[in-house]
Amino acid sequence: AEPASFNSKVRQPGKAFLKKCPNPTNTEFRKNAFWKNSVHDLHAAYLGICAYTCFYLVPPGSTDHFLPKSIHPSETYEWKNYRLCSHRVNGYKSDSKDVIDPFVVQSGWFVLDVPSCLVKPGAGLSKVLTNQVEATIKQLRLNDDDYFVQERCELMVDFAFGEVTLAHLLKRYPFLAAEIIRQGLQATAAQIFKKNSMLHQIAPSCR
Repeated sequence: AEPASFNSKVRQPGKAFLKKCPNPTNTEFRKNAFWKNSVHDLHAAYLGICAYTCFYLVPPGSTDHFLPKSIHPSETYEWKNYRLCSHRVNGYKSDSKDVIDPFVVQSGWFVLDVPSCLVKPGAGLSKVLTNQVEATIKQLRLNDDDYFVQERCELMVDFAFGEVTLAHLLKRYPFLAAEIIRQGLQATAAQIFKKNSMLHQIAPSCR
């Protein structure tokens, strides 16, 4: 839900700015970044979880304008257009319109390949939806950025050997937790991720 203070802190000053400057440049937007006044509310609303990577973010995180402000300036100061994400993801998404809105993603659209820890389209999707999922993965560099893949690998190995719990993953890395449950990895993770030998095989796929 929209925070009680959003209208006065973000929307109204934003509307006043757009009235004077209907088509701002990036520099002008940066000087009138009223959305930053709500970033802590956004972090709280998402329980700190990045909408695109499903990784927990140290506060405050970054505000993504799902409809890019350069294309839809009228949506720049609207709460419904914000998605919490990491600064890294925000930079990769940029003004792209190829990314699926996290609000419409359904269970099984994105799945985790084990043990590579790469994100892939789920089985049984239509060709159109598969292409959209692949485009989202590519645009956000979910498999191309070493950091994202290595983070998933390390967490899965830590889970396999009891160093993190499923409850912790549910709270901080819900996509990984959902895939562990869906794939029944609670009982098999230790065999799949043999800590001393598999890490050396997994790591190259993460780079």
